[in-house]
Amino acid sequence: MARDKRPDVPDHLLQLQRVANAARMEALREDYATERWEPWRKAVAAVHAAVTEHATVAGVNRSELEMAVKAAAQDADDGGPAGAGG
Repeated sequence: MARDKRPDVPDHLLQLQRVANAARMEALREDYATERWEPWRKAVAAVHAAVTEHATVAGVNRSELEMAVKAAAQDADDGGPAGAGG
């Protein structure tokens, strides 16, 4: 079925998402403080901008690309396959 195929995930998008994931984990390590979340907010903004740009240039669905990027980053962080397909 065509819906099973993830869009290709370029390395730069994968790396940006992994930075955002790491920033989130760092922010969660201690009690809530607004300033602890600023690196995560900046990282997520960078991911969103890069995903939007890539989706526009590549002519792919932005939401599907974002989901594929998140899944690929999770796979990579868990030690599984990274990149497209997975």
